[in-house]
Amino acid sequence: MVDVSRVQKELTECNRDREVSGVSIALHDGANISHLTGTIAGPADSPYEGGTFVIDIRLPGGYPFEPPKMQFVTKVWHPNISSQNGAICLDILKDQWSPALTLKTALLSLQALLSSPAPDDPQDAVVAQQYLRDYPTFAATAHYWTEAFAKSASTGMEEKVQKLVEMGFPEDLVRSTLKSVDGDENMALEKLCSG
Repeated sequence: MVDVSRVQKELTECNRDREVSGVSIALHDGANISHLTGTIAGPADSPYEGGTFVIDIRLPGGYPFEPPKMQFVTKVWHPNISSQNGAICLDILKDQWSPALTLKTALLSLQALLSSPAPDDPQDAVVAQQYLRDYPTFAATAHYWTEAFAKSASTGMEEKVQKLVEMGFPEDLVRSTLKSVDGDENMALEKLCSG
């Protein structure tokens, strides 16, 4: 069973200095304390600078004695993050987790990972090879993906999702419909209503 009071305390602590730390956490659907959404500001002086990256966080029943399950929702070009599904290769989310760590420290570690990739222990071998063999192309691709997927348009996407979900449409359907119409809220609403 998730330790609810600890998680609530962690949320408060994490969000208290989000302007300084660049990380924040919210309840994913407003109710379930074991499903959260984290956000990370792209680190300065990296190809991810200026981006806002959304992380899906699921807390197992054994949290904090088991690590949180985290994956990037925002597409990101990085050796330690799958470009296909957002899976993350980071030791503290696996065997190096400790109950002394918090969700905030995990998000800060992800932010640090964006600054300092570990291409020798990759999650995405293609990206890792590019990082090692052709860094300028890697940096340009990572920057392009940040512009395309992690800038204000994608932040606006979360607001569009929220609006349509509040209208009573299921979130999965809303996300797939918005994706199919390149984020056009009016076209998505038309499709949802006619579907």
